[in-house]
Amino acid sequence: MSRGGGKGLSLKDKLDGNELDLSLCDLNEVPVRELAALPKATILDLSCNNLISLPSDFCSLMHLVKLDLSKNRLQQLPLDFGRLVNLQHLDLLNNRLVTLPVSFAQLKNLKWLDLKDNPLDPVLAKVAGDCLDEKQCKQAAVKVLQHMKAIQSEQDRQRQRKLQAEREMEKRREAEQRAKEAQERELRKREKAEEKERRRREYDAQKAAKQEMEKKTKKETVQTRKPASSSRPPQPPRHKPSWSRSVLRVLLFVLFCILCALAACKLTELQRQPLCVSVNTLYEDVVAALQNHKTLQNMLQHNSQQ
Repeated sequence: MSRGGGKGLSLKDKLDGNELDLSLCDLNEVPVRELAALPKATILDLSCNNLISLPSDFCSLMHLVKLDLSKNRLQQLPLDFGRLVNLQHLDLLNNRLVTLPVSFAQLKNLKWLDLKDNPLDPVLAKVAGDCLDEKQCKQAAVKVLQHMKAIQSEQDRQRQRKLQAEREMEKRREAEQRAKEAQERELRKREKAEEKERRRREYDAQKAAKQEMEKKTKKETVQTRKPASSSRPPQPPRHKPSWSRSVLRVLLFVLFCILCALAACKLTELQRQPLCVSVNTLYEDVVAALQNHKTLQNMLQHNSQQ
């Protein structure tokens, strides 16, 4: 510990029972490490020094029950000042405080508070009121704690609202992202369908063109074959056999048979047989008759020419 213009002194020399008096020591900073080594010092007097601020580790002195910081130049208290949960008596007279940290609401054991002669926020100054006697200082502690608890609750609600808003914003972003992804999937699906339809049309067009080409080739082939077939020499018309020719053939066959019989009857030994005698007689009669029928001869001559 340093004393303005004096020699270094041990804190144990200042300790009287559970009270440690460090007032009027011209302190510029609080010897937190040395104070933490004296857990018996539950009453600490740091009044009438040159303290501008308290270090953050000052709030680790949770054994403090009574704290006097009056007549310094404190502009603010540490944000986690509420860690001093065992504090019952707090004197902040004649400093430069404007507001108190929200954690001040956690000093649930605080029974006495003096905030006079500080440039307090008008609302906080009105809540704290005067501390001219024991009763007023106790009321100041109760009212300030209630006020700070209300501020803490409001901040918690704001924090919750902010957190809720952030969650809703995150949900909205997620919903928008899902909608965007769904839209992209739908777009890709539509593009795939359009691409498939385009390929199908191309396939149909190629198939139709192929069929048309096959038809054209087939037509050209047919047209090419027609002149070749027409170049063949005309075949003579086939005449259907007439009935007269059939009759003539029958007659010729009968005549042939008769001639054979006549030949057999005239040239062979059968001419003396009764049958052959009759045949020869019939032959002679027929020849005689034919000589008298020139018309029949002409017909026979004409048929033979055909």
